[in-house]
Amino acid sequence: MNRTTLSLIAVATALAAVTGFAAVSAPDPVDPTATAKTPARLPVERSSLLCPAPSTSELAETVYTSFTPAGTTGAGTGGAAELAPSAAPLTDTDPADDEKKTDEDKAKDDEAKDDEAKAPAADGADAKVKPFLALKEPGKPVSGTKKGADAPALVGAATGPLAPGWTAQQTTTVTAGDSRGLLGMTCTAPGTDFWFPGASTDKSRQDYVHLTNPDDTAAVADIALFGKEGTLKSDTGEGIPVPARSSVPVLLSTLTGEAEPNVTVHVSTRTGRVGAVVNATEEKTGGDWLAASADAAPRAVLPGIPGDATSVRLVVFAPGEDDAELKVQLAGKSGTIVPSSAAEPLNVKSGMTASLDLGDLTKGEAGAVRIGPAEGGRETPVVAALRVVRGKGTDQEVAFIPATGPVTERATVADNRAKGSTLTLTAPDKSAKVKVTASAGSGGGEQVGKTYTVKGGTTLAVTPPVPAGLKGSYALTVEPESGGPVHAARALAVTQDGVPMFTVQTLPDDRGMVSVPATKEDLSVLK
Repeated sequence: MNRTTLSLIAVATALAAVTGFAAVSAPDPVDPTATAKTPARLPVERSSLLCPAPSTSELAETVYTSFTPAGTTGAGTGGAAELAPSAAPLTDTDPADDEKKTDEDKAKDDEAKDDEAKAPAADGADAKVKPFLALKEPGKPVSGTKKGADAPALVGAATGPLAPGWTAQQTTTVTAGDSRGLLGMTCTAPGTDFWFPGASTDKSRQDYVHLTNPDDTAAVADIALFGKEGTLKSDTGEGIPVPARSSVPVLLSTLTGEAEPNVTVHVSTRTGRVGAVVNATEEKTGGDWLAASADAAPRAVLPGIPGDATSVRLVVFAPGEDDAELKVQLAGKSGTIVPSSAAEPLNVKSGMTASLDLGDLTKGEAGAVRIGPAEGGRETPVVAALRVVRGKGTDQEVAFIPATGPVTERATVADNRAKGSTLTLTAPDKSAKVKVTASAGSGGGEQVGKTYTVKGGTTLAVTPPVPAGLKGSYALTVEPESGGPVHAARALAVTQDGVPMFTVQTLPDDRGMVSVPATKEDLSVLK
């Protein structure tokens, strides 16, 4: 095997580790005398997604929706996209619990693991568990519902033409209790590194990091916490085991004795890979999921702030060695402004979490927060998230919006309803033309599309198109056609007993296409 062949294998391996894509097709051999060509853009052939256990409330009702956009060619035929319960039971443990076990307890655990290993599988590892949700064709979503507290974490994979752009949405309604609210999240791809600014170890909050392992071998994860003065002391945040095909929720307040309202969480793995997401519950404002921030960068956009937001808090962390001096702006309907609450630059010390209360900055018009270096400031990479509240008094609801990258080719969000969905499109720099497609419904209906123009420096909030004859829920796909970068988010809102419940999901690019360099395979060395 020559170096060219090894390089192609390395590319595919790196893609699988970083994004959850497991395979791409190799291009045809090329003429060694030909001029170097632009890397081929090919659809991925396998995608992985993980959905954490949705709730511990008996009043919870969770809707799962799976969808792959239509129109991607070249990914082969057939294929499948299935989500199934993780094979191992869900556990809620303190990482230090293993140290408290007696030798007899540990022996019983080892015996149970041996018995499980000896148990015959049906037709391979994935055949042990019946799929909960199976997608049959691109362009039409499928949905399923689970009630109560026994809904498990789900793991799944899509292959062939169902892999490019595959997405799954988990939406939970809890009508009472501390976790009351509408909790939504886009199921995540497995990875090895995640940042969550906007978490908390405060006594008024209960924040769990859910670690889900999709693989047949155990993973080991580390959780580090950073407050306003730097690293929070923790004796139990390192070396957390996540058994094969299982999910482990870790309560942040058990990792440290320091109670802080604004904390940045860093999840990394020593071995294996996991999906990670934070479930945050507040005493007076319900709860929601906090997804990971986009990769650290000197500039960030946080789209999807509702026009009727009564409180917005920005939380920022600088993971590098340099401090950041940031200008905070609001991109609204008419243009970009510096809100009065952000008149002074936000100073973010290296390794420390900074926060800024922005109040009701949207003033009735949906918008997006933009952050970047202040005049004369360094280009310092940061991660960021927003805590957003709607309502007043006892009728409040909270949601979280992480920084998200632009939609470069395509992005999709599932589980939109005939009423209550709002799509926001932010063009932070140049104007952009964007195509939005509403899929067929999960129970029936016909696909429709509409094109929007977003002026540079503004946010456009629209009620998205609804499929003709809609039955069930549908998916929205966003595709930039021309102009500058576009950042997108979808808000889903319902009112329950006077409480304005809502959840916001950002739409990062779906990475359904990947660049594969042209190579020439030479097997002569094997002769």
